[in-house]
Amino acid sequence: MLDNAVLAILEKFGERYEIVVDPDNALLYKQGQKKDFLNILAAEEIYSNAKKGERHTSAALKKVFGTDDVFQIAQLILNEGELQLTTEQKRKMHEEKRKRVVALLMQECIDPRTGAPHTQMRIEQALEEAKVHVDNFKSAEEQITDIIKKLIYVIPIKMEKVTVAVKVPAAYAQKAYGTLRSQTVRKEEWAANGDLIMLIEISPGLQGAFYDRLNKLTGGEVQTKLIGK
Repeated sequence: MLDNAVLAILEKFGERYEIVVDPDNALLYKQGQKKDFLNILAAEEIYSNAKKGERHTSAALKKVFGTDDVFQIAQLILNEGELQLTTEQKRKMHEEKRKRVVALLMQECIDPRTGAPHTQMRIEQALEEAKVHVDNFKSAEEQITDIIKKLIYVIPIKMEKVTVAVKVPAAYAQKAYGTLRSQTVRKEEWAANGDLIMLIEISPGLQGAFYDRLNKLTGGEVQTKLIGK
């Protein structure tokens, strides 16, 4: 094995299938960021025990996978199996996933006492206090509900959308229409004078950016009002 290579492992029908891969390219491929399989395999072999150099026979591979093509089997192992990560990869992945979780909590949740989103610092402190484990192999979206269930014991927090009434003058209505429709529209109405009136559902943490965008599109002439949750 190469010094910097790692294993990808698949267990199938009671047998173990291992490939030796470049850690960075293999991770990019498994995450869908690398589409081709170039420069991934460090050794063009399918092992039963890579450390001991024990390989599967061609006949054994054909029996299980229907082929003995190393690249076809290796892709399946990497897609369906477990990729061993380096210490640095684990650290970096954890940092990135934790940042995404914090950003999502700020975007989607509010303090029910005030109706405002929590600050980044408060959410990070709450994650520590609640001893929340962030799973590196699940998306932030998949974990967010379970994380909130733990956070409610240390801070008041609730996932909720807010409703905003928006009125855009006729002169800017077409220009702003796409931005408005990018959110959840509860009601849309065109006034006799051409003004556009909408009720928009939006994540609390996106309000600031949403208002800024509308103000730029309308020269500051848009009218908005937070009307409820």
